[in-house]
Amino acid sequence: VKLMESGGGSVPSGGSLLLTCKASGYDDDNYCLGWIRQVPGKEREVPGKGREVVAAIDNDGKVKYGNYDRGRFILSEDKFERTLSLQIINLKPEDTATYFCAHAMGPVTTNVVDYGYWGQGTQVTVSS
Repeated sequence: VKLMESGGGSVPSGGSLLLTCKASGYDDDNYCLGWIRQVPGKEREVPGKGREVVAAIDNDGKVKYGNYDRGRFILSEDKFERTLSLQIINLKPEDTATYFCAHAMGPVTTNVVDYGYWGQGTQVTVSS
């Protein structure tokens, strides 16, 4: 499984970003793709620590969001293009993090430790 993120950047508070993940190499009939963020200063020394699932979708199209302002995070998938997008609107400084695209076996999960394949991540920095 290969995952490649794009679309991060530095934006002022109140702005918006569209993060895109290009995915390949996975079973179309059994997968979960998700966006997971890692906040600054919380290292990945313990599996799952400092990392939080923002939103995820499985092969049945079922979507789960993490414990966030759900109205500000919009997940979408293009099955044909094998891309997973996350639109974030009304960005806040606390959204500053590295955002990873990750793959797990289905069904949809918001448990970080279920994700076995990860992209390199894309940095989002929101200034106040």
